[in-house]
Amino acid sequence: MMQKLVEGIHHFQNDIFGSQQSLFERLVDGQHPLALFITCSDSRIDPSLLTQTKPGELFIMRNAGNIVPPHGTGNSGEAATIEFAVRALKVKDIVICGHSHCGAMGGLLNPESLEDLPAVRNWLSYAEATKRVIQDKYKHITDPNNRLTATVEENVLIQVENLRTHPAVAAALAQKQLGIHAWVYKFETGGVFAYSPQSGQYEPIQRVVTSQNGVPISTI
Repeated sequence: MMQKLVEGIHHFQNDIFGSQQSLFERLVDGQHPLALFITCSDSRIDPSLLTQTKPGELFIMRNAGNIVPPHGTGNSGEAATIEFAVRALKVKDIVICGHSHCGAMGGLLNPESLEDLPAVRNWLSYAEATKRVIQDKYKHITDPNNRLTATVEENVLIQVENLRTHPAVAAALAQKQLGIHAWVYKFETGGVFAYSPQSGQYEPIQRVVTSQNGVPISTI
């Protein structure tokens, strides 16, 4: 398995790097990413491939379940990453992107599957509000696949609210210097859906046009 990774590095160094050497040399002077992209650690989602961005264009934060612990819940790498992205790098947008068939959200719905994963179980406590929303709002959904889909979508919205509690984010939003976007990616179809407060639903991203502060203002 490691051989594949080593072969990939060899291919990069010999066939890829040379054609983009000027780009990598410019990156020595610093980074100026377009956005902070928060998504799951799941190996089936590749933010740069999905958005067709180059090195230096996305500041990426990944963890199980694309979770953002609320401010004040203790020192965490997530809080430091968010603060650095907003205050130091001055990103203009933050995307929280969930994905279909998320194992973390599956574990949230079926805690018995986490019996031998205590660290994962503790981590998912930051998504407890998501679990409560599903229990209270989606009692009518009994199909496991549909219930998981609803959990993925609701979790992104819960994490957006957690994100807003971070001081750097709150300050940037107050000054209309930051947009926040809730996305869900379906890796089996390539579809990306963005949440629209107007409709209260996720819509194909091509139909959601966002303003500077991340609030959808029209559809196309």
